[in-house]
Amino acid sequence: MENKVIPVTGMMCAGCAATVERKLNGMDGVEKAEVNFAARTVTIYYDPKATNLRAMKEELAKAGYDMITDEQVSVDAIERKAYRSLLKKAAVSWLLAIAAMCVSMGAVSIENVMAANITMLVIALANMVYSGSRFYINAWRQLIHGSANMDTLVAMSTGISFLFSVFNTFYGEETWKGHGMESHTYFDASIMIITFVLTGRLLEEKAKKGTASAIKALMELAPKTARVVSNGQTEDVPIAALVRGDVIEVRQGDKVPVDGTVKEGTAYVDESTINGEPLPAQRTAGDKVYAGTIIRQGRVLFGAEEVGSATMLAQIIRTVQEAQGSKAPVQRITDRIAAVFVPAILVISLLTFVVWIAAGGEESMPRAVMSAVSVLVIACPCALGLATPTALMVGIGKAARKNILIKDATALESIRCTDALVIDKTGTLTIPNKDADFTKAADMAPEERETLKPHAREAIEMLKAEGIEVYMMSGDNDKAAAYWAEKAGISNYRSKVLPGDKEELVRTLQREGRHVAMVGDGINDTQALATADVSIAMGKGTDIAMDVAQMTLMGTDLRRIPEAIRLSRRTIGMIRQNLFWAFIYNIVCIPLAAGIPRLFGTDWQITPMWASALMAFSSISVVLNSLRLKLKE
Repeated sequence: MENKVIPVTGMMCAGCAATVERKLNGMDGVEKAEVNFAARTVTIYYDPKATNLRAMKEELAKAGYDMITDEQVSVDAIERKAYRSLLKKAAVSWLLAIAAMCVSMGAVSIENVMAANITMLVIALANMVYSGSRFYINAWRQLIHGSANMDTLVAMSTGISFLFSVFNTFYGEETWKGHGMESHTYFDASIMIITFVLTGRLLEEKAKKGTASAIKALMELAPKTARVVSNGQTEDVPIAALVRGDVIEVRQGDKVPVDGTVKEGTAYVDESTINGEPLPAQRTAGDKVYAGTIIRQGRVLFGAEEVGSATMLAQIIRTVQEAQGSKAPVQRITDRIAAVFVPAILVISLLTFVVWIAAGGEESMPRAVMSAVSVLVIACPCALGLATPTALMVGIGKAARKNILIKDATALESIRCTDALVIDKTGTLTIPNKDADFTKAADMAPEERETLKPHAREAIEMLKAEGIEVYMMSGDNDKAAAYWAEKAGISNYRSKVLPGDKEELVRTLQREGRHVAMVGDGINDTQALATADVSIAMGKGTDIAMDVAQMTLMGTDLRRIPEAIRLSRRTIGMIRQNLFWAFIYNIVCIPLAAGIPRLFGTDWQITPMWASALMAFSSISVVLNSLRLKLKE
């Protein structure tokens, strides 16, 4: 089974994301596909023997979406091109909207009503063909595949407004006069709907770039070229061309391009991007160096060992991408709502039309049409679709910048509930003394086998302040375990434990109703890590422990655990705010657009033009609210 995070273009709302998920999950060989609408990516778990990315790409192409499976294709370039196209269409739409306003408000004098209506018809048609064509193309594709999305709502609302206005331009007077009704045209409504929706998407795309900044920052850590030494000569080579065994020179100020082992020379390397340690580390012959770290002083030659997607930096980027693409449990509820949202709005719009027609009166037909159109326009599945993933992207990205790697969104949502934390001693709470003579361990003082990690006691105090009870588990003897527990400020500890004992403690605490986090670094911790509600591995631990854990702390600073808990609480709080406002927006605005206030004698209603402006604002507000996470420490 393989898993990949792949960009998808063409998704415009949560309905699109649901369609992409449904198409991929319906394919043989695909175990699970999860779309991150905010990031425009899909995380796919699939059996390469049963299907392949090309087949998935073809399946999505039928529905109007494109998977960027070619790694040589620049997704940034595609997004920049799409953004420029959107900007141009929005600008033209605004020019046409201003022209239409000049005609409708009398700034341009056209005394003949028929001539004025035909002028507005031409402007509206030009706007629909040039600026709004994508809405109609996508809506048609959705229709023939039995789906509906935001483009369906925009296409129907503008199409109904336009066609009703065309009918009234040429046949309205003779048709409605006999029924005591006035003939109205709404070309300006169809124009402004397209204008505001395009403007909203433009601002939304601009704002969403901030949610993906963590990934871009990580990608920029690696240099574009490397200085390869061969036969005494140096040559600058693109990173993509590097292979294992290449000898690479890095000098003061250079970024290390790939992972490898130093062959000669001495340098002080800033590894804070990888492990969060503030001081540069000395690296000499035999020491490892990692892609994305910076030579602060000195010069070394090293042999390339891990290149391309195998470097530690690439693995970190992949972990963050997969985490940002994963779904928290709270999002799955929203997804189910989003999947039926557009069809429900279509039904509500139709009922609105029928009710106003049944109400009768000389304004019944235009009121029925405009109320139905306003409902179609103001409904916003985008806000619901963006509420969770934008906050998760910012939260997970912020964690990565603090050297906390989160593997999936479930962990970020879950860790805030932690009320008991089990922590391994050696390698996690303490640093072993590699130079100690372990043949004399029985006669050595505890501080001669190991030292307490910097800030460890402070981290424990911070956890206690959060109401979390800490348990230290150690395979060491009673004397050493008691000594280090006291040093760390931990009152609950156990000594001489085996891997199964750690797992049993976790299970015991869970049976008591506790939400347990486990922190470890070794193979002997994997059972407990796999059992805990939240599993946390140390970045300098074993690969097995890091594979099992949901979170990895890069470096030695245990204060990142309470930091992760606080970040979890802020992120989930932000998600709840976003969902609250997204639901409230739709609950309040849809009845107002349908004309409910008129039933109580109030001569006021949201028009299609203002409905489109409010709809655009709702999506933008959710993204901007999520970005506030970046401002908080």
